[in-house]
Amino acid sequence: MDNLSNQEVKRLVQQHWDGRAIAFDDKAHHGLHSEDQHRAWLVVLNDLAGEGKRRVLDVGCGTGFLALMFAELGHDVTGVDMSTQMLQQAKQKAQQRDLLVEFRLGDAEMLAGEDNLYDLIIERHLIWTLPSPSKAVSAWMRALKTGGRLALIEGEWGKNKNGAYQEIHTHLPFFGGKSSETLEAFLLEKGLTDVCVQSLMEPVLWGEVPQHPRYMIVGRREA
Repeated sequence: MDNLSNQEVKRLVQQHWDGRAIAFDDKAHHGLHSEDQHRAWLVVLNDLAGEGKRRVLDVGCGTGFLALMFAELGHDVTGVDMSTQMLQQAKQKAQQRDLLVEFRLGDAEMLAGEDNLYDLIIERHLIWTLPSPSKAVSAWMRALKTGGRLALIEGEWGKNKNGAYQEIHTHLPFFGGKSSETLEAFLLEKGLTDVCVQSLMEPVLWGEVPQHPRYMIVGRREA
């Protein structure tokens, strides 16, 4: 389907993840399935945020995996996703855990009216689903405060064309994930500085031995 517009691609992506929302957390590498896994992610995210209360945006937040842990760590957290069903799951989890997070419907490539708001913007397994990764990163950089940081939790998991992705994978530049070197170069080209890569290959983080490269790449907005 080579003649699809970006909006049509996004609609199919939204439908795909709406359909997966209820069972999404069931897989070990999607949800939290042990206290050891929970603690391990809290360490990673606490080290990333550093000292002090941060204003954090979890973009493409899904069922709230990152947003809820940042809230647990005491930060001011907003989660944005284009899947209403994913957001419903995230809101239910926040209520069950008595955590305050602002979850709202939104497009990861368009954060209008949010310039210079956040100390930290983070995403997890999102950028490969976007038809315009460059547009998205530009929007995220504008939403960061000067000196704020962008963190991408990504990996290389191959080109599995399930569901809607059979139709739209050719419209997604980062489909299947990219190497850390590729994303590092991409962020540098977008103007981020102090770009660094942290391996996330510890089995405790995923509830299983990772079968594919997994990492976090972080960069800073200087101006």
